[in-house]
Amino acid sequence: MKKILLHLLCIGGICSQAIAQMPDDYYDEAHGKSGSQLKNALYNIIKDHIEFPYSASTTDTWDILKETDKDPNNSENVILIYSGRSVNGDQEYNGGSGWTREHVWAKSRGDFGTSRGAGTDVHHLRPLDQSVNSTRSNRAFDDCETCSEVIDGTFNTGSFTDGINWTFEPRSDVKGDVARMIFYMATRYEGDEGEPDLELTQSILGQSNKEPFHGTLDALLDWHRNDPVNEWERDRNDVIFNYQENRNPYIDFPELVEHIWGNKIGDTWLNPLSNEEFELENFAIYPNPASNVLYIDNVDKATSIELIDLAGRRILSQELKLGKNIISLPKEKGMYVLNIKTKNSNISRKIIKM
Repeated sequence: MKKILLHLLCIGGICSQAIAQMPDDYYDEAHGKSGSQLKNALYNIIKDHIEFPYSASTTDTWDILKETDKDPNNSENVILIYSGRSVNGDQEYNGGSGWTREHVWAKSRGDFGTSRGAGTDVHHLRPLDQSVNSTRSNRAFDDCETCSEVIDGTFNTGSFTDGINWTFEPRSDVKGDVARMIFYMATRYEGDEGEPDLELTQSILGQSNKEPFHGTLDALLDWHRNDPVNEWERDRNDVIFNYQENRNPYIDFPELVEHIWGNKIGDTWLNPLSNEEFELENFAIYPNPASNVLYIDNVDKATSIELIDLAGRRILSQELKLGKNIISLPKEKGMYVLNIKTKNSNISRKIIKM
């Protein structure tokens, strides 16, 4: 993997982010792999990230969370993960009356605390209220059976604890977010160089258990499937990339979850952005980025196309005519993958819809 240049401008010990884009070859090492080899390739891609302190006078996790979890309607505020409340970001902890930092992979599950590495990895840190943080504790994630709603002050959060099992069910809007953060942690931390070896489980561990396991796998898979990646989550991934220089692969390519833990275990993953195998023949594809339509010109043989979103959903499928073709793009902005198939080639290209 090509290492990424530092994307931070630092003056007087304070760092601010610059715009960074994921290189097209970022996931090339994972292309064409399956099973444990695929998971190991993803680990090698995202390991060795830049680590920031938990709390410091220089850039720390407080500072980064004010960017990653910024309220889009009020840039001075952050959104609390389990309630959705918007609170002033600059107050930070404020003696317990402000907000704190949730380790979505509970820091006692592996006993890594707030040390650099797993303890300060912003891919699984999120703002939340202190009382909700205490309620969640190190509970496993699962759908509750005997449900008690979690109250944030006087605010009903929409999140629940279970009266029988040591579990926590977050509000519906972030269930997929939680699942993908847990999947990231189970991939990023494999026990090398003194780091914890974090693994997923179907078991519900007791409160005092410090083994490096988190669950429950079945619930997390369901939440991932039923609450797909949205633009806010993608933007958050980009901001963290600017700081840590690593990404959550399960946000970039949600289907990877199925290849490692779900219904595609053992299937080979083909990176739709890989350029390694095929020539583009004589096709001209423009403009890119595009607004409403995409032109595919110089088609001189039987050709079909598919447009796929990053959740793996097929948006359109059609046969091209010879010569010039005009393809209407979906209304939703973002990145798509255009698959072009001829008798001799299967070409994939990234398309940006503005």
